[in-house]
Amino acid sequence: MKLLSTAIFLVLAALPSLATAQVELKLGHVGEPGSLIGAAADEFAKRANAKLGGKYKVVPYGSSQLGGDKEMLQKLKLGTIDLVEPSTVMSSEADIFGVFEMPYLVKDRQHMRRIEKELFWSKFAPEAEKKGIKVLAVWENGYRHITNNKHPINVPGDLKGIKLRVPEGKWRVKMFQAYGANPSPMKYSEVFTALQTGVMDGQENPYAQIASAKFYEVQKYLSITGHVYTPAYLVAGTKKWPSLPAEVRKILEDTAKETQAFVYDKAAKDDEDLLAKMKAAGISVNTANKDAFIAASKPVYDEYAKEVPSAREVIERAIALGK
Repeated sequence: MKLLSTAIFLVLAALPSLATAQVELKLGHVGEPGSLIGAAADEFAKRANAKLGGKYKVVPYGSSQLGGDKEMLQKLKLGTIDLVEPSTVMSSEADIFGVFEMPYLVKDRQHMRRIEKELFWSKFAPEAEKKGIKVLAVWENGYRHITNNKHPINVPGDLKGIKLRVPEGKWRVKMFQAYGANPSPMKYSEVFTALQTGVMDGQENPYAQIASAKFYEVQKYLSITGHVYTPAYLVAGTKKWPSLPAEVRKILEDTAKETQAFVYDKAAKDDEDLLAKMKAAGISVNTANKDAFIAASKPVYDEYAKEVPSAREVIERAIALGK
């Protein structure tokens, strides 16, 4: 009886702590420490956790700890991850996201804001939701540029035969095939070794990703092409999202949208600071002939519009919003 009483006492003593146990909300992304993707996730978590009152806590898992982009989105749909911050891979989930894979579509962040307001929530977000992905906010990955170990890239013809790592989105592959490169999709976490060993000659990413992953240590040339502006997104899974309390969902959604201003401000500052840092590290930098790349991009637009007919109107409207 004495042992039984002790056991009951210990169980009862533990009940208050069980009742107040914190629920962890896992936020996965592929960004390395110092990346814009990582900074966005950390800032969002800090702001959200200050409002959640201790019952729930957003915990970021960066550096592909929870898998590559495709793996994390699959886990999101299954409900084993709560939040993910994807970018290019969204075009493999819902065809309409390929609009953001079209070269030189987004002129600047103000243009992106107009696209978001006028088009994103009515055209893009519902298509993602059909695939089990609820978009909470539009953030940024950034303007993408090319690094490689062969020679400077000035015009599309300079890419001929170059083995180029691209993210897991088919329209990036098609774009670089049109430019003459030999593109191969590869997980972000594998890129440094692929460049270091010569499995890949080059890659393309925003400054923040190039610098945080230290690709400049294993690449000779950085060519400023700005060929694609890639948004990043904070997304939840439609399977698990409704199970969260309404007040928690509201905090997460409101905070996600509020974090956008921080992301855009940091992105603009990083563009200057990180380019200077990489130049100082010794990588050779050149500014590509964007007009030549724009001229070579028409077949990509034509093929995309043919394959995704509903996107033609969206593209035309997006371009008009930049004028």
